Amino acid sequence: MEKLLDITLQNRKILYKYLTETPREQLLKIPEGFNNNIWWNIAHVVVTQQLLVYKLSNLQMRIEDGLVDKFMKGTKPDGTATDEEIKKIANYLFSTLEWTKEDLQNGLFKEYNEYTSSANVTLSNVSAAIAFNVFHEGLHLGAILALKKVV
Repeated sequence: MEKLLDITLQNRKILYKYLTETPREQLLKIPEGFNNNIWWNIAHVVVTQQLLVYKLSNLQMRIEDGLVDKFMKGTKPDGTATDEEIKKIANYLFSTLEWTKEDLQNGLFKEYNEYTSSANVTLSNVSAAIAFNVFHEGLHLGAILALKKVV
């Protein structure tokens, strides 16, 4: 589990760099042929990790419901990002992983509601969710790299 969380951390360091070093105009731009932007992809991975790991484990998520509503699967960018939202997501890139490590060490994850992802992967426990999340975040980093080339 430790290795999976470390891989996620390395990916999130890259996401943080894109979030903090990309001009806002480029963060928010949705190029022709795309249906989202760099900002949405970064916020989406934070939200999805919380849904897959915490919500499906019947635990309180560590992020606000408003962020979930705005960036969960099936949503689309609204073309905005406040300074506060950007700072919040930047912090959550790292704090959500730290909380997950602590909560795993403290044995909080006792239940899990089985879930089949849109990639047709069935998750039956928190370990599977954390493993799948690595794959999911990699997909979104790939999307960000493609977006970065055209913005």
